[in-house]
Amino acid sequence: MTVNEYNNCVNQYADGVFRFILKNIKDEDKAKDIVQDAFEKLWIKLSDIDAATVKSYLFTIAYNGMVDAIRRDKFVGDIESVKDNNFITFNNYNDLKEILNEALSKLNDIQRAVILLRDYEGYNYNEIGKITGLSESQVKVYIYRARVILKEYIGNLYRVI
Repeated sequence: MTVNEYNNCVNQYADGVFRFILKNIKDEDKAKDIVQDAFEKLWIKLSDIDAATVKSYLFTIAYNGMVDAIRRDKFVGDIESVKDNNFITFNNYNDLKEILNEALSKLNDIQRAVILLRDYEGYNYNEIGKITGLSESQVKVYIYRARVILKEYIGNLYRVI
């Protein structure tokens, strides 16, 4: 990969990687740090990376960095900090983005990651498996379970809209 290809890669993929990380961790500063680290690692391995596979490589590096950051930041909290996991249905509510973000927050980390990679970023099951280190069948199971949870939480789409 050349320096020009690297610069094109930054222009093409920086926003997508940032959106993916931000949707998962919901902390803009941490998301920026993770994306910057991913591009730094790409720069270090510039001569070893093929330009055709750079998008998958970036998302893999960013995903692994995000997982590391989440593990680093985990803590044991008190009972007041535990979220209520009851699923509710919104009636006559018109802020769809807020509802979807709240629904995504009900998913565990791996479910949220695979849903975002599949539905927001458009990766196929095989690519998601390579990024997350899961088999294709595991990816399908996580996506199915996540969609069931989202459907239960959101309820009927016509009630939301």
